[in-house]
Amino acid sequence: MAKIRPFQAWRPAKGREQSVAALPYDVYSSMEARAAVEGRPDSFLHVDRPELFFEPGHDMYAPEVYEHARTLLWDMAKRGVFVKEERPCYYLYRQTMNGHSQTGIVGCAAVDDYVSGVIKKHENTRAEKEEDRIRHVTACGAQTGPIFLAYRRNEALSELIARKTDTPPEYDFVSEDGIGHTGWVIADDEDIRTIRDAFDAMDSIYIADGHHRCASAVKVGLAKREEHPDYDGNEEFNSFLSVLFPDEELTILDYNRVVKDLGGLTKEQFLARLKEHFTVEFCGAVKVKPDKKGTFGMVMEDGWYRLTSKRAEQLLSEAAEHPVEALDVSVLQNDCLAPILGITDPKTDRRIDFVGGIRGLDELERRVKEDCVVAFAMYPTSIDELFAVADKGLLMPPKSTWFEPKLRSGLYIHQF
Repeated sequence: MAKIRPFQAWRPAKGREQSVAALPYDVYSSMEARAAVEGRPDSFLHVDRPELFFEPGHDMYAPEVYEHARTLLWDMAKRGVFVKEERPCYYLYRQTMNGHSQTGIVGCAAVDDYVSGVIKKHENTRAEKEEDRIRHVTACGAQTGPIFLAYRRNEALSELIARKTDTPPEYDFVSEDGIGHTGWVIADDEDIRTIRDAFDAMDSIYIADGHHRCASAVKVGLAKREEHPDYDGNEEFNSFLSVLFPDEELTILDYNRVVKDLGGLTKEQFLARLKEHFTVEFCGAVKVKPDKKGTFGMVMEDGWYRLTSKRAEQLLSEAAEHPVEALDVSVLQNDCLAPILGITDPKTDRRIDFVGGIRGLDELERRVKEDCVVAFAMYPTSIDELFAVADKGLLMPPKSTWFEPKLRSGLYIHQF
């Protein structure tokens, strides 16, 4: 059973939501983050990236950096930028991009559910990335960036969401990137019971995005338990900030690959090796965006190619038993990147880079012109594929999913 509980959120004061809300800390380089906060003194990116208050080159992991995040966050609360809910509530957070909306339930997920596997993951995490957020969360005494979770559609939740979102929202604004953000507070006791009971009946929920933030939040909670061995389970540190979306509303974009060299092969040799595993069609200047599983766009200096896996039908038929091998990212890795280009560990090999589908195919062409020799456009991983991998306790290759739109930080803060 999934335990998702209401909580007393710190939220931007009425009318301040747009000036506070910020994209997640990890979508920016340090230089991009500095540019993003110019003219936005209340941007939550100041809290999430406190090194912005120090000179460029200052150690972003120094103790004084994390301490500054804490000072800034609670100074903002003292100044009235944030206000605290009077009682535990759930919240609805709707995002609208290009005419498509997805509405999530904001609540606190249980540390125990992550430990037991009720909350299922599909990616590994890196210790150094976890450590940064562990120190940030610990210093702030709060979780400031929500975890993006997914659940299989539930009729009771769908009916409640439809009814509630037909009422006036608490906030409604469009961010600078054109994405709409709308929020409602759920304070009615009966509605709270409905949400709690619906999640109680679910045996699994899934991390869609935010594996590092989730692992960090859990480790902070477990550390707090060691500090308070008489804990009873009701303390705030036993749960972490989450937004949960129904699977049917989620959009996963392609996560594309760019490679800096051909591993010593000539273009002719590379294409010949590709034909062992794929049918290869030259398309010239016509961009190739894959339209089904087993197909790939590939761009080189001379133009675009369409690749079709010779194993596509076989992999589809075996997907239930071998969901990781059936992923298109696995096909490209196993039939091209590793055996032909020698990229055996895409997590550490500096010859490969990854480009989120939100940047479009033009970005792949630009990279080939500037610093790479070949780029691959992927067909997006589906939410059903993500669930299938997670249900078997398996892990996807790195950079298999790109979710859009990104959750904004600063709209809901969970203090513990």
